[in-house]
Amino acid sequence: MSGNSFKTEQEVFWAGEFGIEYIDRNKGEYLLASNLSFFSNSLKQAGKIKSCIEFGANIGMNLKALKLLYPDLKLNGIEINSTAAGELKKIIGENSVYNCSIFDFEPIEKVELALIKGVLIHINPEYLSTVYQKLYDASSNYILIAEYYNPSPVAIPYRGHSDRLFKRDFAGEMLQLYSDLKLIDYGFLYKNDPVFPQDDITWFLLEKTK
Repeated sequence: MSGNSFKTEQEVFWAGEFGIEYIDRNKGEYLLASNLSFFSNSLKQAGKIKSCIEFGANIGMNLKALKLLYPDLKLNGIEINSTAAGELKKIIGENSVYNCSIFDFEPIEKVELALIKGVLIHINPEYLSTVYQKLYDASSNYILIAEYYNPSPVAIPYRGHSDRLFKRDFAGEMLQLYSDLKLIDYGFLYKNDPVFPQDDITWFLLEKTK
């Protein structure tokens, strides 16, 4: 898909060179260890899940951790950057990777867990409702959101770029949009955690009640 076919500047940004540079900043054994700690805590109320799709999976560091925790888990990933998607295919298989914009992804069959971590913050706010709907449609049971939190919408500079990072209450907005969603757990990750550091991310586990 060419940059000209994308709807937003943010998609072009992540599909291009910046998205490739992101790969090298976000991999390694220490990140994998932190992800294992994160998912073992954030998904404890979900029980044993059997299928998952990650929106914005990059090279699969989150999915690698999930596979270690749930060896029988069927993994799927959506990734806009073709270089990252190529690496992701080596981990979860070519047929399980959707190399496209989240906006262009159409859920075919539901999975137990729809995951998005550090991606909603980079979505053009005008299109957030589209992503919320796709997360909702893709899930049969749970939605896990892990993002920078702010009680009201705000844009902040991101590595020298403007309009590339947005904070808000993503989970709260989804809970307002979908009456059958219920908050069953939430927590905070701290960048200065002495053992398992992550970005300063707030996470929310939502469950479909219908």
